[in-house]
Amino acid sequence: MARVLLKYKEAAVKEIVLEKEVTTIGRKPDNDIVIDNQAVSGHHAVIKMEGNVLMLEDSGSLNGTFLNSQKITKAELFNGDIILIGVHTLNVTSDKNREADKKSFTVRGRSMDETMVISPDDQKKIITAADKSIPEPLGGFLVIDGSTDQKEYELKERVSSIGKEDGSAIKLKGFFAPKMAALVNRRKEGYFITPSGGKELKINGNIIDRRYDLKDGDIVEVGNLKLQFYVKE
Repeated sequence: MARVLLKYKEAAVKEIVLEKEVTTIGRKPDNDIVIDNQAVSGHHAVIKMEGNVLMLEDSGSLNGTFLNSQKITKAELFNGDIILIGVHTLNVTSDKNREADKKSFTVRGRSMDETMVISPDDQKKIITAADKSIPEPLGGFLVIDGSTDQKEYELKERVSSIGKEDGSAIKLKGFFAPKMAALVNRRKEGYFITPSGGKELKINGNIIDRRYDLKDGDIVEVGNLKLQFYVKE
């Protein structure tokens, strides 16, 4: 029987056995897996049993559903896969391994009519080499104004949260500060920020209500903080 382990950072929260045909994931209490976090949509994603195939499907969420660091709409799940929803992960355990899947990637050989089949082990090596060839940017925020515990935040994680909630990378202070105000994602193509709470998010004086690709020098205002984004050379 397949199952998922819900984790926040490195702490295990709950283990869920996937015994239903459709298992719903979201912030609202009517979900099978409830993630009480403002970064998570009310009905965020579902895990479906389609015959002997386990499928993950995004439900049109605001912040997206990620499988093994890739944003997906719908994808098959295998043993050892990691689902990222908001700032929580779901570690998949099943009896179906990705290497054992009979589907294989193909690439063109020297002739346009020749196709070379790549083994699962070679697929891994090629993907790993490709990932290493594209360096990820490293950036962060300098605190220009406002009360917080640091004057500079270097953001090394894939996803960093800004808010009052414990575990936030940038901790907001104040009684009216939201638990989760924004999420900052780090990808090979750069950083982007997405508002996630009730407080308005401003960038360079403009209110932002959706994903914004951060650029070196951008001024971000959230809660009681004014921050300047930077990218290291």
